[in-house]
Amino acid sequence: MFHVSSHVAIPDSEIDIHAMRSQGAGGQNVNKVSTAVHLRFDIDASSLPPFYKEELRKLRDHRISDDGVITIKAQQHRTQERNREDALERLRALIQSVAIPRRTRRPTKPTKSSQNRRLESKKRQSRLKALRKAME
Repeated sequence: MFHVSSHVAIPDSEIDIHAMRSQGAGGQNVNKVSTAVHLRFDIDASSLPPFYKEELRKLRDHRISDDGVITIKAQQHRTQERNREDALERLRALIQSVAIPRRTRRPTKPTKSSQNRRLESKKRQSRLKALRKAME
């Protein structure tokens, strides 16, 4: 059982983890040992509460495909076990990030003084360019 929070848990059968060879430099070991981990988690087929599923689907994250599958590749560490833990921790962080409701953005208007500063700056720049033109 993979615990996301105190009252949300995901059965291990819903998380698909495969080991593969890491990319990049690593000497002789990198070509022989499968230390990188590829984690796949299907949002729609999972036992997550509906609220979590909806919020995860709304996320604009490159790790979430159009089909609703979260794909995480972990290859930072030298051992497969550490990479597995890293991938699971990143999945936990992603799911926990949607648990906190976002505050709605209230549009704000620029203050009168900031508008005046902007216009004065534009006038100053205009005068400067006009002076340059006169010199030519």
